[in-house]
Amino acid sequence: MSKAIIVGSKGQDGVLLTSLLRGKNYGLLGLDLDYFDETRFEWISKVDILDSAMVAGLIKNTKPDELYYLAAYHHSSQDTAIDGAKLVEKSFDVHVKGYTNFLEAIKQESVHTKVLYASSSLIFGDPSKEMVCEDTPVDPKNPYAITKYSGMQLGKMYRDTQGMFISNVILFNHESVLREEKFVTMKIIKTALEIKRGLETELVLGDLDAEVDWGYAPDYVEAMWRVLQLGVPGDFVVSTGNKHTVRDFVRIVFDYLKLDWQKHVKENNQVLTRRRNPVVGDNTKLRKLTGWTPSVTFEKMIENIIEEKMKI
Repeated sequence: MSKAIIVGSKGQDGVLLTSLLRGKNYGLLGLDLDYFDETRFEWISKVDILDSAMVAGLIKNTKPDELYYLAAYHHSSQDTAIDGAKLVEKSFDVHVKGYTNFLEAIKQESVHTKVLYASSSLIFGDPSKEMVCEDTPVDPKNPYAITKYSGMQLGKMYRDTQGMFISNVILFNHESVLREEKFVTMKIIKTALEIKRGLETELVLGDLDAEVDWGYAPDYVEAMWRVLQLGVPGDFVVSTGNKHTVRDFVRIVFDYLKLDWQKHVKENNQVLTRRRNPVVGDNTKLRKLTGWTPSVTFEKMIENIIEEKMKI
């Protein structure tokens, strides 16, 4: 039985990856701040990822075959702005400091462990070309992106100097029913369902023309697993290679619920706390080396999420 540690097990990707690896008969340990679920994981160990000694002890005792570092400190474009210093500190702790502790522990105690670090398309900033790939120059413009890119570079350093198996996945937007409601996709679906039930009458969004490369989160955790099954480590863009507008997303949701979106949706650009030019991911490398492809269309992804949300 293969053994894996999932750091960030409570988040959308952590929950989905847990389900995927459970189906492949992995022994699992999930870590997420002080969150431990004894019903889903074989190993239970209360570990503070910012405590290097505790992390070293965990790795020494478990010697996992794989480690997925999915931990992330999220702050969406429609969140209330928070203090800049606090945002930098939290982002650095989660994306770099905690990750460093695991890399050092693996180097010392379990060098065979394969490591995957989940980064973000936000590292590209506002590139000169809309389509980006692993070799596109980066220009991170906020603490989340800056620290995610720092984590990537840290992993590359250990990979190059220590010969460790460390792969980075650069994740584009990916959705599921587990997505937090502060993100625009779930805000749209949640409010549309409330309108359908007569609990709400209006949905206010920041920019209907904003374009995003959206994928289905269950597909993206499948890509993560496939990356760690390769013979050599590397860096991989995980994306659909297609873009859609927020208006497209709204139209599909409201059409599926048999609602007229134009009667209920209002645009207010003051809702947004940041803006970004459209960025589309070139997933050629991932497809070529792993055989991965998205399992559903954009429209089917949305319909799946709506159906799952209606069951909750």
